[in-house]
Amino acid sequence: MVEVNSAVQSLMQSANTLFILLGAIMVLAMHAGFAFLEVGTVRHKNQVNALVKIMTDFGVSTLAYFFIGYHIAYGTSFFVSATQLTASNGYDLVKFFFLLTFAAAVPAIVSGGIAERARFYPILLASTLTVAFIYPFFEGMAWHGNYGLQDWLQHKFGAQFHDFAGSVVVHAVGGWVALGAILLLGPRNGRYRGGKVVAFAPSNIPFLALGSWILTVGWFGFNVMSAQTLDSISGLVAVNSLMAMVGGIVVAMLVGRRDPGFIHNGPLAGLVAVCAGSDLMHPIGALITGGIAGALFVYLFEWAQNRMPKLDDVLGVWPLHGMCGVWGGIAAGIFGQKALGGLGGISFMSQLLGTLTGVVIATVGGFLVYGAIKRIFGLRLSAEEEFEGADLSIHHIGANALD
Repeated sequence: MVEVNSAVQSLMQSANTLFILLGAIMVLAMHAGFAFLEVGTVRHKNQVNALVKIMTDFGVSTLAYFFIGYHIAYGTSFFVSATQLTASNGYDLVKFFFLLTFAAAVPAIVSGGIAERARFYPILLASTLTVAFIYPFFEGMAWHGNYGLQDWLQHKFGAQFHDFAGSVVVHAVGGWVALGAILLLGPRNGRYRGGKVVAFAPSNIPFLALGSWILTVGWFGFNVMSAQTLDSISGLVAVNSLMAMVGGIVVAMLVGRRDPGFIHNGPLAGLVAVCAGSDLMHPIGALITGGIAGALFVYLFEWAQNRMPKLDDVLGVWPLHGMCGVWGGIAAGIFGQKALGGLGGISFMSQLLGTLTGVVIATVGGFLVYGAIKRIFGLRLSAEEEFEGADLSIHHIGANALD
């Protein structure tokens, strides 16, 4: 029996390691989605820069999270022997890989908001600092109980702040960090003339659509595999993700007047919003959550573009990730209630206060990091470099060779 139990335990450890590794790979693939969503949205002269930023942001994010951020969030250091690191089939190492792909999503989100006018190395430095300090500070509060926030919410309202897959921890944090960077950079040259918006049309709708599809498919790894072990996996998470995605598509189609940009961002809005409560909601609650997120994205994107001249958010990352992430944190406290078909064990006030805490930390952190770098190094390309395009100004090559 001892040998049988040992074999079963070894099998479960290896299965859990494989499970979370597959999740890490699926979320890693989502970064290609971020890249192509940006490539399809920016003007042709900035497409190479969009691709390079997502790749290099992932590189510096890995270093920042491995050496600093993961320790801040979870108190775990990798300065031990490989013998210790490979315990339980290396599960802890692969868990780091999985959570890294979440952390690296924050600079990828910011990248879409500041596209077409940002300098290269100062932005890489900002990404490094964000993943090393700002993101793991709140991640540790929400997912590891650091600094007593969760204990206080449990004592005060009877439940902790619940964010199963990161509506607030990842998406809202990314969107509100991006807001500071966008405002500090200012609008693209030529974007506003005589008090009116000058539209810069997406350069490549097929690439934009490809990015949306890659993100949508990878999101099922993002949400479902947030269970982190096989015995915790739930088909409810998968179906709730599906229903929220569909709600976002249909509502964005209707209120966005069949605009392809809105239609392909609609599923992303729904998926952002359902992350927090995907393990608690009834599928109908998830559908409503996703539908509201789809409308929220369309209306706030149009409002920001047309009414806020200093808020030149190229991909709409603040409404998509920042505001839909906020809605997701709050929606979990609504549709997770047993009275609305959810599983319960959640507090609306804990969700509200936890969400607001994430927004404050991200906003203050974003302004501090990008503000300091702006003062010391400068954030923005010169007018001549911006006119020429980031591809030629920074990388000295265009997206296509036209012989």
